[in-house]
Amino acid sequence: MSRPSEEPPGPDALAGVFHVTAVREDGGTVRYVGDPLVPPDAVVDELRPLFAERGYDLRLEDGAERTDGGREVGGLVPRRYALVAEPAADDGIPWLNVVLLVATIASTLYVGASSWYYIPVTEQPLRLFEAWPFVVAMLGVLGIHELGHYVAARYHGVDVTLPFFIPFPSLLGTMGAVINIRGRIPSRRALFDIGVAGPLAGLVATAVVTVIGFTLDPIAVPDSVANAGTGFAIDFHEPLLMQALRALVEALGLAATYGPGEAVHPVVFAGWAGMFFTFLNLLPVGQLDGGHVVRAIVGPRQETIAAAVPGALFALAGFLYLTRDAPPIGFGVWTLWVFWGLISTGLAYAGPARPTVDERLGPRRTALGVLTFALGVACFTPVPFEIVAA
Repeated sequence: MSRPSEEPPGPDALAGVFHVTAVREDGGTVRYVGDPLVPPDAVVDELRPLFAERGYDLRLEDGAERTDGGREVGGLVPRRYALVAEPAADDGIPWLNVVLLVATIASTLYVGASSWYYIPVTEQPLRLFEAWPFVVAMLGVLGIHELGHYVAARYHGVDVTLPFFIPFPSLLGTMGAVINIRGRIPSRRALFDIGVAGPLAGLVATAVVTVIGFTLDPIAVPDSVANAGTGFAIDFHEPLLMQALRALVEALGLAATYGPGEAVHPVVFAGWAGMFFTFLNLLPVGQLDGGHVVRAIVGPRQETIAAAVPGALFALAGFLYLTRDAPPIGFGVWTLWVFWGLISTGLAYAGPARPTVDERLGPRRTALGVLTFALGVACFTPVPFEIVAA
């Protein structure tokens, strides 16, 4: 923690927003015990600038029982709140984030060059950097998604890390990126905004990347690859959103033309990956983005919805196992949904994030949440990819 630039505000500075009955200090943390004078989920929004300019982060805690014999209202004793001010974090250079980003750039460059641009990297290592458009597109989509979460979290005064990128030297070069929410989420409104900001920001970036990819010249597949004689190939299926964007580019007369032995530009695969990751993140379980959004909209009933998700994924896996032909090598696509069924089971068991102030959302945010899930469905295809005979 950094040293605050000034002393924390006194109780009088909170007048009109929060009625303070006691102030307690402990190791630099200041707790103002009392009651909101505005809707609880608006307290932090109102007072955050005052505390930020003095070097403090702010959050609201609910659930401290009264000890002063508070007046009963409707047979219930009111519950007291605590406004908690902590010295703002000053962590210096986030070295782990930097190292993981550099490693992810390296792995994405290597995979992009060798797998998507068909560059013989071991023979011509300096040509590795020809894959930079794929790297910018892939990490741009992932980074903007996580930046959406980060900005929304900071707006609501929630302590959150910078993105951690995950290198993975196969297929796409990365397993995505995550951020770690270290602070309490003050309200359903904050939970919704944090959860929905990532998918919406990421989808905008994904749409831009996909449209650009469809306009770029295709990549020629070398004869050594086309005639490798492996007997199989990976066939990527386009979700509805990608099909719509392709139709739009073609209608505008901007689509690249493809000849024999040519493949779509690798930037298109970055758009495909953005849609695939968006759908997975919008599964309404645990602390995935979809879990945050549904928990904010329906409250504790989100756990009932989450409990049904693993069963739906296992059912999809069973349907594909019974109706799809076995691939020429490896396992069928049904294994993908078994894997995510297991992951979602663990996430559902761990439970969702729980906001401090659990008040209902307004209709506008609810409508935006429904729209977000509709876009997530447009990113879904039951068979994202499969191994087929060449």
